[in-house]
Amino acid sequence: MNRTRCLQALLLWLLWCLGGCQNGTGVDSDPAAERPPQEWTTYGGDNAASYSPLSDINGNNVDSLEVAWTHRSGDYADGSGDWGFTSLQVSPLMADGTLYYCTPFGRVFALDPETGGERWTFNPGIENRHSGMYPVVCRGVALWRDPAGSEDSCSRRIIYGTRDAELIALDASTGRPCDDFGDSGRVQLKEGIEGARPWEYYPTSPPYIIGDLAVIGAMVPDNERTDVPSGVVRAFDVRSGQLAWAWDPVSDDYRERHRDELGGTRYHLGTPNVWAPISGDPSAGLVFVPTGNPSSDLYGGDRDGIDYYGSSVVALDAATGAVRWRFQTVHHDVWDYDVAAQPALVDLYPEGEKSPRRGLAQATKMGHIFLLDRLSGEPLYPVEERPVPQRGVPGEQLSPTQPFPTHPSSLHLPERLTADDMDGFAWFDRRACQRELAKYRSDGMFTPPTLEGSVLYPATTGGINWGGVSIDPVERMLYVNQMHMASVVQLIPRQEYDALNPSPGYPLEHYPMSGSPYGVRRFPLLSPLGAPCNPRPWGSLTAVDLDSGEIRWRRPLGTTRGQAPWPLWLETGSPNTGGPLVTASGLLFIGATTDRYFRAFDTDSGEQLWRADLPFTANATPISYRARHGGRQYVVIAAGGHGWSEPGDAIIAFALPPE
Repeated sequence: MNRTRCLQALLLWLLWCLGGCQNGTGVDSDPAAERPPQEWTTYGGDNAASYSPLSDINGNNVDSLEVAWTHRSGDYADGSGDWGFTSLQVSPLMADGTLYYCTPFGRVFALDPETGGERWTFNPGIENRHSGMYPVVCRGVALWRDPAGSEDSCSRRIIYGTRDAELIALDASTGRPCDDFGDSGRVQLKEGIEGARPWEYYPTSPPYIIGDLAVIGAMVPDNERTDVPSGVVRAFDVRSGQLAWAWDPVSDDYRERHRDELGGTRYHLGTPNVWAPISGDPSAGLVFVPTGNPSSDLYGGDRDGIDYYGSSVVALDAATGAVRWRFQTVHHDVWDYDVAAQPALVDLYPEGEKSPRRGLAQATKMGHIFLLDRLSGEPLYPVEERPVPQRGVPGEQLSPTQPFPTHPSSLHLPERLTADDMDGFAWFDRRACQRELAKYRSDGMFTPPTLEGSVLYPATTGGINWGGVSIDPVERMLYVNQMHMASVVQLIPRQEYDALNPSPGYPLEHYPMSGSPYGVRRFPLLSPLGAPCNPRPWGSLTAVDLDSGEIRWRRPLGTTRGQAPWPLWLETGSPNTGGPLVTASGLLFIGATTDRYFRAFDTDSGEQLWRADLPFTANATPISYRARHGGRQYVVIAAGGHGWSEPGDAIIAFALPPE
C-alpha cells in the first residue's frame, strides 16, 4: 500500500471514530456486521422479564429519539356504537422481519417493522361486540415456528384468541387461516364450557407457546354471580387444534366432595380463572399460570374450598397439565386481589448461596413481590404469615393471616390510611377527605368488606396490575410501576340490593353477586375536586435490588395533565396501567400514565431523560427490536387509551435519526 492510500485509510478511520464519538454510543458506531437482528418473539420478551439486550439507544442519545413510523388501524370505539369501549393494551411481536399485533376488534396486522407498512391483515369477523363494564382488549398474539425449520405454508403460525371465544391459527407469512388447525383455522373455546353468556368467556391475553402446545385461559366476569363459567386452563396442539390437556383449578378434595354437583358438565363453575398473561420455562417443562379468585369475588362464606388455587401462581407440567406446585399470594381472597401480572423469570443468588437459583418473581396488586424457586415454588426469602383484620359480614370465614414478603418488603405504602394521610388539591379538599374516611372502616391492608363500607387500599386495580415488572437479568434489578388509589367496598344484603335495581356505571359501581347473600357497591375514595384522598404519589415507579431486597429509588410516575386544568399540572403521580421496558443500556421506557406521555428514565438514578407527547394514553407495555443486520433499534408502544381516557388506535415506533 502506497503512502497516499495509507493516509486515506487513516483519515477514513479517524472520521469513523469521530462519528462514533459524536453520536455518544459505542454500539451505534459499530460496523453493521456487529449489529445483528434482535427479535421480540413472546409476550413480555424472553423470560417474561420485559428486557431488551439492545443498547444502541442510551443515556447519551435518548433525547434524539424521534417517531420513525405510526400505524393506525381504525379499530377503536367509545362505547356509543355497536362496540363497547376499547383499550389498546397490545404488546406486538417482531419476528422474521415482520411485526404482528392484534386490535381490540380482533383484527391482526402484519407490518414492516422499519416503516410500519402493511404486509397483510386478517379480520375474524367478531360478533360479540359488547363488554359490559370491561374494556374491549386484545393484549397480544403468539408465534409458533416449526422446529424442523420447514418453509411450508403455516410452518410459522400466529395464534391468538378472540372475543368470540375462538382460538385462531394464521400463516405468519400470508395471514391466511391454517386449514389443518381445528375447523378451517379455528377452535371453539366454549366447547365444554357451561353457563357462558356471549360476553362472559373469552381470552384477553395471548396464549403461551411451549413446544407444540398453545396454553390459554380466559376472562370471566367479576362479581356477577356464583355460577359463572369455569376458569379452566387448556392446552391445544398448535398443528391440529386438538385439546391436549385441561386443568380445572379445584383441589382433588373439593372435586370429591362436589362430585354430584358436576352433573353433565366437564368443568366446575365459578372456579378461579386465568385472564392475565401466562409464562413458562421450556427447559424445565413448566408453565406458570397466575390465577384470579372464584365467584363471587367479594364474599366467600360459601366457597367450601373452591378457592384452593385462587389468587395464586401455579406451576403446571407442560406436557400433561398436572400441578407441580402452587404458591398462594392471598388466602381466601375477598378483595378481588387476583394475580394480574405475568410471572417473570430470573436467576437469583439467595443470601449465602454462591450458585444461582432459578427464580420466579410474582408481583401482586398489594404491591408485593414474591421471589420463588421456580422448580419447587418455595420462597427464596422468608415469607411471613401476619395477622390481618377480622370481623367481616355475617357468614364470612376470613383467613386469620396473610402472606407478606420480607425481601423485598411491601412496595405499596402506607399499609393503613389515617386522617393524617388524607390528601387533596387544597386544604378544604383534604378536610373533606378526612370526613369521608371517617365514615368507613379503615384497619389497613386486608380490611374485609363490610356492611358499613370498608376502605380498600390498594384498590382492586392495584398496586401492580397486568403490566407486571421488568427485570434486568445482568444487574438483577427489578422495576415496577404502581397505582396508589383507595376505594370503598360496601356489601349490601340481598333483599336490599335487589330492591335497589341499580344500573352499572363508573365511578359508582354496583354488582349483583347473584347466588350469594350480598350485592356490592364500590367506588373510589376521591375529594370534592376529584383528587385521590390517599397520600401522594398517586402513581409511582420503583427500582428494587433483587440481591439485597432494598429499594434503590422510588419516584412519582405521571402528572395531573389530562386530569386537571392547566396550569395545575403537578407531578403527583397518576393512575397508570401498562408496564415498563428495560434495556441493556440502562434505560427504562414506560407509558402507562393518564397524561399522554411516553418516558425514558435512567435506571441507576430514576432521573427522567426523555419524554414524548402521544395522541392517546399508552396503556400497554412497550417492546424493542432490531429488524435486520445493521438496522436501527426501535422502541414501539401502543397508544390507544383506557376506560378513563379517550380511546385510540396508534402503534408508534421510535428510533434515533438514520445514520
